[in-house]
Amino acid sequence: MLRSAGLARAFTLATLGTVFSGHAIQWLAGLVTYVTIVAGLCVVGLGMLVARRREISLWRLLPVSLVVFLCWTIISVFWSVSPSDTVVGWVSQVAVAFLAIVIGHVRDTLQTARALGDVMRWLLSISLGLEILIGILMRQPVHWLGIDGNIARFGPVEGIFGSRNMLGFVAVLALVTFVVEWRTSSVRPGVAVYSVAVGGVMAVLSRSPTVLALAAAVGAAVAALALVRHARPHNRMTLQWSLGAAVVLGLSAAYVFRHQLIAAAGPDFSIRANLWRVLSFYVRFYPVQGFGWFGPWPREEYPFVAIDFSLGKQYTTALNAYADLVLQIGWVGTFLFMAMVGIAVIRSWLVAAERRSIVYAWTPLILVTLVVNSLFESFALFGAGWLILVVCLVRAGQSRSWRERLDAVESAETLPPRR
Repeated sequence: MLRSAGLARAFTLATLGTVFSGHAIQWLAGLVTYVTIVAGLCVVGLGMLVARRREISLWRLLPVSLVVFLCWTIISVFWSVSPSDTVVGWVSQVAVAFLAIVIGHVRDTLQTARALGDVMRWLLSISLGLEILIGILMRQPVHWLGIDGNIARFGPVEGIFGSRNMLGFVAVLALVTFVVEWRTSSVRPGVAVYSVAVGGVMAVLSRSPTVLALAAAVGAAVAALALVRHARPHNRMTLQWSLGAAVVLGLSAAYVFRHQLIAAAGPDFSIRANLWRVLSFYVRFYPVQGFGWFGPWPREEYPFVAIDFSLGKQYTTALNAYADLVLQIGWVGTFLFMAMVGIAVIRSWLVAAERRSIVYAWTPLILVTLVVNSLFESFALFGAGWLILVVCLVRAGQSRSWRERLDAVESAETLPPRR
């Protein structure tokens, strides 16, 4: 039973549904219930891996870059301002990563995308239905699940995800997945059209300032990937290097003109800039190793309480994954994270450029979404964002790596000699 395809699909759906609806579960039933569900899924996942131990190579189980990053985060307990909070944050991060690793080994890319698409259809549909119920049909305002009911004013809406920025992020992930489903004919045309429509509507109604940036980045990635896929094989590498150089130049220009870009982006980004300015002062105290890993900010620990006091507002993250990494685990941890993600992006991009099936584009496009979103939010460090990130790391680690060459050598050694 633990090796059955049906259980693997059910486990994937349950895991994605639980983690992506984490805010709703905690609002309705509390944190203990959510933790209990995640722990139960970890037990089931462990049983599935044990049952499939003959099918799973030890070398393919964990991406090395992920192991190194997680080791650094737990090592930070030795200099953390609150070791107990560091351990709790690390355990929660490892638990979600373990669920993602199980998904990466029991489902292939298309099956994973299909499962995410099914979950996103339900969660976005439920979000839209609740927004209509609370914002239009009910006469008295009721703040269920943190929903403000602003749909009659065309947003911003939060759905069951807790904030408009999280809804916008989820909607973009869903749109990428829905389009891949559509192009691979994995769902009926009517379902595909409905999915893209509800994803687009929720992305627009979220009125999240990050949605436009994510849409532009994903659109540029789609155009670049299409260009590479249609290029002749002998021109492909030159084109890849040219695109890489263009990305580096674009990022360099964005950094040089960052103040002008933030000023032109509006008040939402100005708030982020003020937070990053205050945060940069505290980074100088421990620039190499940081203050210790926490994940979401504990409200009563230094320097987070000092940052909140300076700004007169409570924050749970730095609203930037890279800034959070520098503050918590220093430049060493930030470098390890960026190397981990960068390797995965390059591997998955090269695979998508060479293989004909459009399903291979899902991993690099999801990674691009996560990388760009990390400039404005810290979702990629915990919860649903971290889950999808690790799934993509596992998928990318199973191709174009030293593991493939090792497997090829082992296969050659086991072949019978030619007569």
